[in-house]
Amino acid sequence: MLKLEIVTPEKRVVDETVDSVTIPTQSGEIGILPAHAPLISQLKSGILTYTKGASSSRMMVSGGFVEVGADNVSVLADVAELTEDVDAAEARAEQTVLERAMSNFDGTPEEMEQEREKLERAEARLQLAAGK
Repeated sequence: MLKLEIVTPEKRVVDETVDSVTIPTQSGEIGILPAHAPLISQLKSGILTYTKGASSSRMMVSGGFVEVGADNVSVLADVAELTEDVDAAEARAEQTVLERAMSNFDGTPEEMEQEREKLERAEARLQLAAGK
């Protein structure tokens, strides 16, 4: 069993004992099981999934880090949204607006990277909403 904690600057989102966790990181999606090798990685916007018995839960995470110990996973995310908190129509509209803005973008490379991160977050929210 793994102790999973997911925390944002505003609140503790998840504090549970789970069987496994799948996390989107900058170096790819990783699966965590008990007795996993220790690691620290930067999060990428995407869907985090955790299982407990026969049930599985999903959420969108974006920004921040994950730290894995032998039997614990700590996710410190800028944003973490549960499936029930995401409205599909709102997520689709947000994605459309961001795609249009990026197609006409003429800012600095740093600003472009910020816009790309916003788009990745919107795409992850839409993916989460679609999987309800």
